[in-house]
Amino acid sequence: MIRFFSVLCLVFIFSFNSTNAQNFSTHPVKKGETITGIAAQYGVTTADIYALNPDAKKELKVNTILIIPISKAKKTEVIAPEVTTIKELVGFKQHKTSRKETIYSITKQYNITEDELKKYNTFLYANTLQKNDELKIPVFKIKEVEVKPATKTYIVKSKEGKWRVAYKFGITVAELEALNPGLGDSLQDGQQVNVPNIGGSEEKVIDEKYSYYKVLPKEGFYRLKVKLGLDQEQLEALNPSLKDSGLIDGMVLKIPYTNKFLGSDEGTATKVSLENRTINTKTKHLAVMLPFRLNRVSFDSIQNTKKSIKSDPYLNASLDFYSGVLIALDSLKKLGVSLKVDVYDTKYQVSEVIKILNENDFKNVDAVIGPLTPETFEKVAVELKGLNVPVVSPIGTNIKLYDNVFQSRPSDDLLKAKIINYVKADSLSKNVVIISDSKNSTVANELKGEFAGARMVYSRKNKQGADVNFVYVEDVRATLKPGRNYVFLETTNEGFASNVTSILASLHSKSDSNPSGTEIILVTSNFNPAFEGDQVSNEHLAKLQLHYATTSKTYKEEDHNSFVVNYTKTYNITPNKRAVKGFDLTMDVVLRLVTSDDLYASVNKAPLTEYIENKFSYKKKLFGGYINDAVYLVKYDYDLSIVEVKQ
Repeated sequence: MIRFFSVLCLVFIFSFNSTNAQNFSTHPVKKGETITGIAAQYGVTTADIYALNPDAKKELKVNTILIIPISKAKKTEVIAPEVTTIKELVGFKQHKTSRKETIYSITKQYNITEDELKKYNTFLYANTLQKNDELKIPVFKIKEVEVKPATKTYIVKSKEGKWRVAYKFGITVAELEALNPGLGDSLQDGQQVNVPNIGGSEEKVIDEKYSYYKVLPKEGFYRLKVKLGLDQEQLEALNPSLKDSGLIDGMVLKIPYTNKFLGSDEGTATKVSLENRTINTKTKHLAVMLPFRLNRVSFDSIQNTKKSIKSDPYLNASLDFYSGVLIALDSLKKLGVSLKVDVYDTKYQVSEVIKILNENDFKNVDAVIGPLTPETFEKVAVELKGLNVPVVSPIGTNIKLYDNVFQSRPSDDLLKAKIINYVKADSLSKNVVIISDSKNSTVANELKGEFAGARMVYSRKNKQGADVNFVYVEDVRATLKPGRNYVFLETTNEGFASNVTSILASLHSKSDSNPSGTEIILVTSNFNPAFEGDQVSNEHLAKLQLHYATTSKTYKEEDHNSFVVNYTKTYNITPNKRAVKGFDLTMDVVLRLVTSDDLYASVNKAPLTEYIENKFSYKKKLFGGYINDAVYLVKYDYDLSIVEVKQ
């Protein structure tokens, strides 16, 4: 086998003509070596090696002979350079064999090897040498090349950790540790370490405008998309060498700025309180756009006005949201914030939005909150993109993320990832069950991909093959095991949710008096009205401690926070979720504006903020705007309240 690879190498080496010949060496792969490490050893790039060894992309086998393009080695300062010789093909001679000649005598006559002779006379692989055979004799030019040492000494700079040094020299943290046995857990300022001997111009620069992520074992592009929100194309755009090397355990990737810890699964952002920061007293200009549709309201009597409000869902939602905005503006005024606020009625019409934009000057507007609907929001975002005016979406997720767009509502994918990661992080031995109806089979299959050992249960069907939205006790009992069981319930059907939760509650047997009983923790990747319907027992949900991820938590009235007190005093009613969102979002946008240069700069200065029910941690997409990735994990407690799960 080794001989075969040697011949293969020579085929590559000598197939270049004299005008484009390169200098090469060969490298037998040893156990534990990687392409990245080998490239660093010879001072070439992984792309240089893959260009001549395409099969190495699929699998790097021990004893494989790699062709190394020495001529592409980076020209850097070297210490005690080694000199080696290579053969460069410059042409051929013709030779006609006589009766007594052999392959051995011919190779000795022309100072070539048997492999070199057969390479250009392939009939010799299967036939013996005959009299009068016409042979092509390769003519080589012997050249000497310098091969620099594989490593050099690097002086660790202040605050440089292993991952920074590894990224700088294009290797993994594990390879850095292999080059420096006994390196220890951390690096010290001024410490000398061995690194690949690449030139200074080839060293990667740590750009503080970006974050850096260490690839975990067995992580693929799909997993990174779920975790980082970046697909393969986006990661390769930031890390061009990925196209050649693929993902390698321990490699460091450049990613858009984030507050997640390098290589962590969930990441932790530092929460800050903007109210306690120094506030810029310069007047900020805020615009609020909502579909009040006041042109449709009948003002001829109080009764007709109330009727108009109740019958128009957009007016109803706008008034709820705006009531929270007004309480926020009052609170901001008490903090000493100077604001100019313009409020526009978009009337749920793109034509009205165009009119607003044409008739008003938005050049000095610091931020726009709204509109609520996708079409009108996109029109505002597109028109204000040229002015670099940030536009904040209060509720949308299915919106185009232009560079000036801030999506304040976390995506459904983030919610799903949150609950999946929570279940995975449970260190106790656990059993996972997935119960689903046909409409949610796609989600169920995705969960099965995350939990390979999970048992699956589907809704029973009638003779026509349609769901009847129930399962039997034995369908579920057969999937449970002693100890802890996480059961995913994926449905939007209230009847099915009622049926399944009732059965699970009856099978849950763990208690203080029976600690070794069957414990069932109910979870879902999509908490929806089916779980809150009248048919579903809250007692069952509490017994099963239903866990789910949500964009906002529920405030506790007993906390008597100032917003709830002021809102109730002003409107004689407690605030609903839309009103709280109006307050939280307005407070966050304005406080970011008055404590940073602008809303864009606040993303780094205020990693995570939290108010009554909502928290905000914006992340810049590689191609586009900003998405809030701060979500809550909550559960039904035994007292029927919904509480945040501390992680």
